[in-house]
Amino acid sequence: MITLSPTPARPKPTANESQPAVRLAEVTKVFGHGATAVTAVEGISLDAQPGEFLCLVGASGCGKSTLLNLIAGIERPTAGRVERVGETSVMFQDPALFPWLSVARNVELPMKLAGVAKAPRRARVAELLKMVHLSSFASHHPHQLSGGMRQRVALARALAGDAPTLLMDEPFGALDAMTRDVMHDEVEQIWRETGRTIIFVTHNVREAIRLADRVLVLTSRPGRVAEELVVDLPRPRRIESPDVGALASRLTARLKQEVASHGHH
Repeated sequence: MITLSPTPARPKPTANESQPAVRLAEVTKVFGHGATAVTAVEGISLDAQPGEFLCLVGASGCGKSTLLNLIAGIERPTAGRVERVGETSVMFQDPALFPWLSVARNVELPMKLAGVAKAPRRARVAELLKMVHLSSFASHHPHQLSGGMRQRVALARALAGDAPTLLMDEPFGALDAMTRDVMHDEVEQIWRETGRTIIFVTHNVREAIRLADRVLVLTSRPGRVAEELVVDLPRPRRIESPDVGALASRLTARLKQEVASHGHH
């Protein structure tokens, strides 16, 4: 285990901090049956604390997205237990906005489906669009926005339900480096302001070090937790900084070991 001294705690929400926001206990997920069965993740145990920013990294196919689906309740574990405090919301790489709805209506939709009355949900939409710096684009449609702006809309929509845990599945993977850097700042600011727990999947090691309190490295399939890295770097961090680069290099070396050893299991 790669362990540095813990990051000084930032103010946490008032939730009972002795209880993790998310706990996975010996979780295994198998897809299919018999000879064609594929074990995506095996025996994974992890805790995410209230208000923690946790990143999961690993080679393609290591089960990162499967883990998020298990946490979200989209998939059910074959074995083991998934425990959550409250609801989760999910943000994917594809913003998946409805093209016929305006920005405001896209953000409003989860609240409308949940039966929130019109006046409070409209007020909440205005608040969320201000948070992601899109107030002046409320009446625009997705095709009128840049890729980064569409992801901001998706982020606002994910925040609309007030779920205490936000799951992010490579949400910035399709963005150019400059836009991604801006989105890192946006997410970090929102995380600080809201006190949410964030579990963030990425294959970009620098992105993980830039954002996380803690990084978990997953093995190649079947996914298991191979290493834990507590990121003891002051915030705000820059993705191009030497300190981020140094930790990213160590993490990359560990990932390369996993990829190289995969053929020998």
